[in-house]
Amino acid sequence: MKLSKKDLKYIATGAAFLGTGGGGDPYIGRMLATSAIEEFGAPDLISAESLADDANVYTIAMLGAPTVLVEKGAAGADLDLALQGLQDYTGKVADAVIPIEIGGVNSLVPVVAAARTGLPLVDADGMGRAFPELQMITYNVHGVSCTPLVVADEHLNSLVVNAGSAKRAEDLVRVCAVEMGASVMLSSYLMTGRQVKDCAVLGTMTLALQIGRAILDGRRSGDPVEALLKTLRATPYYNNCKVIFDGKVRDLQRETQGGFSVGICEIAPLDGNGAPLRLTFQNEHLVAHQAGVVRAIVPDLICVVDRETAEPIPVEGLKYGQRVKVLGVSSPPNLRSAEALAVFGPAAFGLKDPFQPIETL
Repeated sequence: MKLSKKDLKYIATGAAFLGTGGGGDPYIGRMLATSAIEEFGAPDLISAESLADDANVYTIAMLGAPTVLVEKGAAGADLDLALQGLQDYTGKVADAVIPIEIGGVNSLVPVVAAARTGLPLVDADGMGRAFPELQMITYNVHGVSCTPLVVADEHLNSLVVNAGSAKRAEDLVRVCAVEMGASVMLSSYLMTGRQVKDCAVLGTMTLALQIGRAILDGRRSGDPVEALLKTLRATPYYNNCKVIFDGKVRDLQRETQGGFSVGICEIAPLDGNGAPLRLTFQNEHLVAHQAGVVRAIVPDLICVVDRETAEPIPVEGLKYGQRVKVLGVSSPPNLRSAEALAVFGPAAFGLKDPFQPIETL
């Protein structure tokens, strides 16, 4: 299918929900993608199954603190530089681009790259949500090398990084990103078409579109949160879902540390009775506690939405007094394997609580 400007509105909203608070501001991504389509034309969205096994598939993403991304968008040429730089370094011409994650701005930056280059965009990603660190991705879990990678900033400074592991690459790139203004464009995880089919979370761009459409169209029916839940229950990955809390933000501690937005958000019951819900986040929401009991935990999704409109609220958009609903949503199955949990399960974030699927909580 061709991605239209109307599709972008739905994808941005759905991706903001799947971003679990992170992934960057979806409005910025939507504006960038809209501008690219107006200038270069709409890119093709293709299935992973349509890729040739020997196709060269490149990722493109923004990396940095979401609070900084709000003020510093992409210049366009920095995306081109990152993508072309990796092609020049490897000598492999790109056949398609693919998102690293389906959250927030990083679901739409690949749309920009696809429009600018004329390459097709693969309907898949490496998380089915958003994660804060470069190694926290199914591509890495399945043995795809993170490096070589290329980072570029808006001043068109760039560098190539080679590292022995994805975690080491994350550590090096995070230092570079801080030095380059706390956000950069990045191309990494060069894959073959066969690897995409084997290790990506498939169909997530169209799922984001469906979720966004449910939220926006649900406002006309009068109950967008219920419309959202109904749509999620019909998807292959996010079908175990429920509202785990309904209240208002009463405390918020948020700061930028080491290139991440980190902190806690405490949400009190609307009637003032009962224990509050406490969310801990590092770009994305990691765990929800109520009275010391886990209500949802990474890699399952913890999503905060406006209680009246179901508009997803990113971490940088949280404010005192907001009336919200918090949803717990199941993650794709390939995020729950023992190998995956070792990379982006609770222990990877220093959390003491073990992973418990949302459907058992």
